[in-house]
Amino acid sequence: MTQATSGRASFTTVADGVHCVSEAFVNFYLVESPDGLTLVDSGLPAMWKTLEESMRGLGHAVGDIKAVVLTHAHFDHLGLAHRLHSEFKVPVWVHGGDSFIARHPYRYQHEKSRFVFALAHPGGLPVLASMTRAGALRVKGVDDLTLFPAGSGTLPVPGSPEVVFSPGHTAGHCGLYLRDRDVLFSGDALVTLDPYSGRTGPRIVAGAATMDSRQNLDTLTQLARTGASLVLPGHGEPWTGGIEEAVEAARREAAA
Repeated sequence: MTQATSGRASFTTVADGVHCVSEAFVNFYLVESPDGLTLVDSGLPAMWKTLEESMRGLGHAVGDIKAVVLTHAHFDHLGLAHRLHSEFKVPVWVHGGDSFIARHPYRYQHEKSRFVFALAHPGGLPVLASMTRAGALRVKGVDDLTLFPAGSGTLPVPGSPEVVFSPGHTAGHCGLYLRDRDVLFSGDALVTLDPYSGRTGPRIVAGAATMDSRQNLDTLTQLARTGASLVLPGHGEPWTGGIEEAVEAARREAAA
């Protein structure tokens, strides 16, 4: 069992200039570029120490981060954003469809009761407990946001990620594609570990945290169109079999 599926803190290089910070079953990513560093998502509050140690390992400091780009604004992707913005003036980028959640991280739509789902799927309880210990109940919102440009395209941040609008998990969920490195950050539109059920393999997240599962499944097509070889999810291990294969597997799982 590796760190991304055991909950232990880790820092792993997963592609050229792309590094995964994983703890409490949550992943976020550092992207190195000649023009600076971008953080893709920002985990949970207790991951600050792991971030600092990771930055030192790269020969950088936290203050070298030039942008935080959110795939979406759920609390487990927003955890360090407020501190990075307030202490280091790092801009926090998000799609306008998720701007409300970014300001109010515990007020978001989901299809099913989280409490009832957790009781019916006890395999997810250790994951949720680990996330809680890492600060899942004390994430601060960010009021001063930088919204993705209309029509999306490529963001003017280090690494030049291309926005792949893929709503369903949330209204403003976006994948982020590094074309020159053939890497796709899939956020929670497609994961390899569902925190709410504890199940592994390519899948969408359970309705306890997903706004519209049908839309989520439909918009996986946008992710598949990138043709990315490496898929980096918000939860679970990197997927090296290509995004098309991952999307097919997620749809089979949903239909089972």
